Amino acid sequence: MSEISQEKLIKEFFVKNPNRDIKHPEVVDWLTAEYKKRTGNIFRDPDRGIRKLHQEGFLIKIEKGVYRYNPQNVRYRDLEDFTQKQKEDILKRDGYKCVQCGRGLKEGVELHIDHVKPKDLGGKAVLENGQVLCSRCNFLKKNLKQTESGKKMFIRMYELAKKDKNDEVMKFASAILKCFEDYDVNGHIEWKK
Repeated sequence: MSEISQEKLIKEFFVKNPNRDIKHPEVVDWLTAEYKKRTGNIFRDPDRGIRKLHQEGFLIKIEKGVYRYNPQNVRYRDLEDFTQKQKEDILKRDGYKCVQCGRGLKEGVELHIDHVKPKDLGGKAVLENGQVLCSRCNFLKKNLKQTESGKKMFIRMYELAKKDKNDEVMKFASAILKCFEDYDVNGHIEWKK
């Protein structure tokens, strides 16, 4: 069996299918089957590899879950990753816990060092732009701007509190969401009171 990197395999698929809007399942099905056939191993997290190639400018994201490779439109961007020292400093600063849900190493949770402002939106690899997220919160954040994921989190908090008839938490979440409205931040994310 031959060895091929997962990134090279993703590129191979898109290069063989140029200028097509390709839905996510088609890509993932081919990648997992082809990687297993060539290496005998399981392709872990093809989503991350596809997203990375989009962030670097190799792929165009047409809409959620649909990507296109256009050879004339490849524009590699120099994305900044945190150094190992920066990652250690951010983990220490954030107490080895997810800044969103509070779970951490003590709970056996996988922790990631996340760019607050995403790399492909110009986020730099500086301590102030780093945060610790657990794998679940990082997956939920995806590539949203921090204010978008924050607003969605407070909407969920409000809805859960409403369901549980927890007036105190409803009042708190409402006050935060009102700030989003007052400052006209992320108006495209609707909050139904």
